[in-house]
Amino acid sequence: MDHLVPAGIALAAGLVAAFLLRVLLRWLAGHAGRTRWSGDDVIVAALRTVAPWAAVAGGVAGAAAALPLTRTVQHNVNQVLTVLLIFVTTVSAARVVAGLVRTLTTSRSGVAGSATIFVNITRVLVLAIGFLVMLQTLGVSIAPMLTALGVGGLAVALALQDTLANLFAGIHILASKTVQPGDYIQLDSGEEGYVEDINWRQTTVRELSNNLVVIPNGQLAKSNMTNFMRPEQKLTILVQAGVAYDSDLDHVERVTMEVVAEVMTEIAGAVPDHEPAVRFHTFGDSRIGFTVILGVGEFSDQYRIKHEFIKRLHKRYRAEGIRIPAPARTVALQQGGAAFPQQRTGEGAPSQL
Repeated sequence: MDHLVPAGIALAAGLVAAFLLRVLLRWLAGHAGRTRWSGDDVIVAALRTVAPWAAVAGGVAGAAAALPLTRTVQHNVNQVLTVLLIFVTTVSAARVVAGLVRTLTTSRSGVAGSATIFVNITRVLVLAIGFLVMLQTLGVSIAPMLTALGVGGLAVALALQDTLANLFAGIHILASKTVQPGDYIQLDSGEEGYVEDINWRQTTVRELSNNLVVIPNGQLAKSNMTNFMRPEQKLTILVQAGVAYDSDLDHVERVTMEVVAEVMTEIAGAVPDHEPAVRFHTFGDSRIGFTVILGVGEFSDQYRIKHEFIKRLHKRYRAEGIRIPAPARTVALQQGGAAFPQQRTGEGAPSQL
C-alpha cells in the first residue's frame, strides 16, 4: 500500500506536466502563427504531439519504478514506453522534416504548389530510420536486415529501372532548378502549360485550356524545353504589321508608338516601363512590313495584350488615314492561244475571270 502513494504521485505529475506543456505549446502556436516564417508553425505543431506524450511516459515510468514489480515486468514496461516514445517522436520528426522541406521548396519556387518528390523522400527516410531504431531498442539485430535490404534493393533496382529513372530525373530537375512548380514550359513535342507539381514519377502540367498533361520525369529531362519563366517572368513579344507604300513612315511610327504606350499603361499584364519599339524590316509585295515589340508580365498575358493592341492599332490607323493593304496578286491566263486580260485578285475576294 505504501508503494501506491509515490506511484500515484508520479503518474499525476506526468499528467499535470502533459497538460501544462499542452497549454504552453498552444500559446506558442498562437505566436508562431503571427510570424512570416511558416517553419516555426510546423515545429510547434510537432512539439504539441511529442511533449505531452513524453510527460505521460515519464509519469508512467516513475510510477512503475515506485511499484514492487519484478525485473522482467519492469524491463517490459520500460521497453513498451521507450518504443511508444520512439514511435511518437519518429512520426512527429517526419512531419517536421516534411513540413520544413515543403516550406523550403515553396519559398524557393515562389508559388503555392509544392514539389512533393522531396517531401515524400524525406518523410520515408525519417520513418525508416525510426523503424530501425525501434527494432534495435527491442533487441532485434538490424545488421542482417540491412544486408538483406542491400541485396534485395539491387534486385528491385533492376526490376524498376523506369520508375527509378523517373525518380532521379525528377530530383535532378528540381535540384538544377531548370523547372519549378509554377513555371510555364513548352516541350518540343508540343505540350505546354504551367507546371503544377513534380512528384516521384511524373510532372503534371496544366494547359491554358485547364486540362492536365502528365509527363514522365525521364521524358521531361530528355526533351528540348523552353521555360518562359526563366531567367525572369517578363518577356517581349513581337507583332507583325504592314502599311501601304504611299504611307508616311515617320507618321506610322509615331502613331504606332503612341498606341503601344497606351496599351502598356492601360492593359492588365503589360509592363508600363517597357520602352515602345517599332522596326521596319521588309519591302513586301504589297506593303512595307514592320515589327512591333511589346512587353508582357508573363506568358499568358500576351494573348490579351495582342488582342487589345491589334484592335486599338486598327482603329487608330483608320482615324489617321493610314492604309493597311490586303495582299494582292496579278494573274494572267492563256487558253487556245488567246490571252485573257490580267486580273488583280485580293485576299478573301473571289477571282473574276
